[in-house]
Amino acid sequence: MLLLVWLVIGAVAAGQRGYFSDGSEASCATAVTVVVTVLAGPLNYVGVNPQVDCDLPQPSQ
Repeated sequence: MLLLVWLVIGAVAAGQRGYFSDGSEASCATAVTVVVTVLAGPLNYVGVNPQVDCDLPQPSQ
């Protein structure tokens, strides 16, 4: 039950930051940032603002 409440609080924080309603195209960094924000849960309200930058390798030509 505690885990569910933790994740719901994280999802609310992500929603308040506009991650679910942002009209920009999805990217690796955006998706991972949303996941990390949800996993951070209530820590979002004490100053944690996870931002993830991921670079995927390009296929060889």
